[in-house]
Amino acid sequence: QVQLVESGGGLVQPGGSLRLSCAASVRIFSIYTMGWYRQASGKQRELVAGITSGGSTNYASSVKGRFTISRDNAKNTVYLQMNSLKPEDTAVYYCNANALAKRYNYWGQGTQVTVSS
Repeated sequence: QVQLVESGGGLVQPGGSLRLSCAASVRIFSIYTMGWYRQASGKQRELVAGITSGGSTNYASSVKGRFTISRDNAKNTVYLQMNSLKPEDTAVYYCNANALAKRYNYWGQGTQVTVSS
């Protein structure tokens, strides 16, 4: 059974940093495109950042230059380094893994990030 387990969320002051981690129990992690999504209260889930199996990355315009996605295939883990956090970054952050045109598509349970003074 595939599991994605996120960690690293919490409460941080504006301007602070957090690093989210997502450990995936998939058989061949390296073939998956990994992504971080977020959902703020009362809003739709949105893509924050993604990284392909080849290491190409993409970011939402609202986080470009502040967030960095990376992956460690040896550890079956994807990371999201979040710097210069703003109150509008407050949301539940979800990890996603998908492969083969989303024939395989998995979600984590989410981790809360709250940016507040």
